[in-house]
Amino acid sequence: MTRLVVAVIVVITVVVAAQYMKRRTTSAPTQGGFQVPTQLDRSDFSDISTPWLVAVFTSATCSTCADVYNKSIVLACADVAVQEVEYTAAKSLHAKYGIDAVPAVVVVDANGVVRSAFLGPVKAQDLWAAVAECRNPGSTPEPQLGHEHDS
Repeated sequence: MTRLVVAVIVVITVVVAAQYMKRRTTSAPTQGGFQVPTQLDRSDFSDISTPWLVAVFTSATCSTCADVYNKSIVLACADVAVQEVEYTAAKSLHAKYGIDAVPAVVVVDANGVVRSAFLGPVKAQDLWAAVAECRNPGSTPEPQLGHEHDS
């Protein structure tokens, strides 16, 4: 009988200790995804006369950023301004627009509305197609490119 009482006490102690530990353990916080801005103030950027702006948020220490910027710069033309927004040179713009991951590319219309965006590495053809689709809706076979951030 004594063994049974001791066994019950041990089981109860283990259950109580487990419940106590479970309450003390907090769940890891859920991680939010990185986001891109939905609106920019075109006056924050150098060329406000063009109907389109491709702003490439980068960091000097990021080799992927340099690759994405090089893919973006070929888009520059009379209707499309391309501007690199490097972190150390433009910390205030990174902060203003909540840029917390680079590279981040946003395609912005004349009113400052972000029409397309990419975070991280991007294929040149996807970036170019997204800009073409923004400028001329229905012109590409994949009009959703650059809109993954909307979901």
